Amino acid sequence: MTHVLLVGGDVALLEGLAQSLAAQGHAPAVTTTLAEARELAMNEPPLAVVVNRALASSSGAELLAIPLAAGGARILYRASAVPLAPLLPALQRSVLADLTLPLERHRLSALVQSLGERARATGRDLPRASGETSRGEVR
Repeated sequence: MTHVLLVGGDVALLEGLAQSLAAQGHAPAVTTTLAEARELAMNEPPLAVVVNRALASSSGAELLAIPLAAGGARILYRASAVPLAPLLPALQRSVLADLTLPLERHRLSALVQSLGERARATGRDLPRASGETSRGEVR
C-alpha cells in the first residue's frame, strides 16, 4: 500500500484522484495547503506527494520541507488551461513528473504504482519498529 499525499485547491479533482488511487490499493490523503501536508507527512511520510504546480511555484521552499518516505517522489500537476508557473531550481531538480490533470490521471496512477513496486522491491516499505524514523534512525 503506497501512501500518497494530494495537495491543491481543486478538492473535487483531488477527491476523484484519491478515489481512483484507493481503488488501486493505495492510501491517498487530500489536503489544501502545504502546511497541512507537512503536518500529515511528519506523522507518516508519504511515498509520493502530488502538488498543484501553482502552489509549488508560490511556496517552493515549503514544498521541499515536506518529508518523504525513503525513495519517495514529488509530482506536480496543473490543469490544461493553466500556463506553466516558474519553479525554484532546487524544486525543478526534485520533481519526478509534471502532469496535466485530469488528462494524465493514468500516468499518475502508473507513477504511483511504480514507486510502490520499487519500494517493495528494495525493502523500503517494511514496517518500522516503534520509535524508528523514516530514515531507519531510532529516536
